[in-house]
Amino acid sequence: MGKTVLIVDDSASMRQIVSFALKDAGFDVIAAVDGKDALEKLNAIKTEMIITDLNMPNLNGIELIKQVRQTTGHKFTPIIMLTTESQESKKVEGRQAGASGWIVKPFTPDQLLGVVKKFIR
Repeated sequence: MGKTVLIVDDSASMRQIVSFALKDAGFDVIAAVDGKDALEKLNAIKTEMIITDLNMPNLNGIELIKQVRQTTGHKFTPIIMLTTESQESKKVEGRQAGASGWIVKPFTPDQLLGVVKKFIR
């Protein structure tokens, strides 16, 4: 069994693209449709990394990161923002919330895996 990555994105096609890339590299994948769904799943599973979109309904990526960072079990879990947002102000906001890294869509599977493998092996 591989390391588990939680993917959080309101786009089903984006969850599928990221999931395929990670599964092909030997990772286990859990998917959530938004930040609220992600928090519920985090309580039930052990996760080595979270990859989240920024703009989602119910609970956006920044708020998700802030809440994850307040939990004891996931205080130091790597969290990557995977979003179309590329403005420096958004990246600063993400870092201040506790994001470990940032990938701008569109991306290649190799680019995604390169970032993931910097944090978990």
